[in-house]
Amino acid sequence: MRAVRVVVRGRVQGVGFRAWVVREAMALGVAGEVSNRPDGSVEVEGVGAIPALERLVAALRQGPSHAHVEQLVEEWFERAHAPHGFHITH
Repeated sequence: MRAVRVVVRGRVQGVGFRAWVVREAMALGVAGEVSNRPDGSVEVEGVGAIPALERLVAALRQGPSHAHVEQLVEEWFERAHAPHGFHITH
């Protein structure tokens, strides 16, 4: 399965970013997880169809209204199995 890991930097913690990612990913049919990183960034890993993953990455570039995305780094890779659902991890 195709997967993408995205690290989003900017004002992305404390603004509902992770909950917003869950809603966006689920609407697109993408499985995976999102978590805050100690450096203040947010990491997203999504697994699914390439068009859905591309739409998720495009949405991450914008973020929710209270966030301010300054930088986005994406890494595409293959994953043997897709996780079930999309979750916030700590």
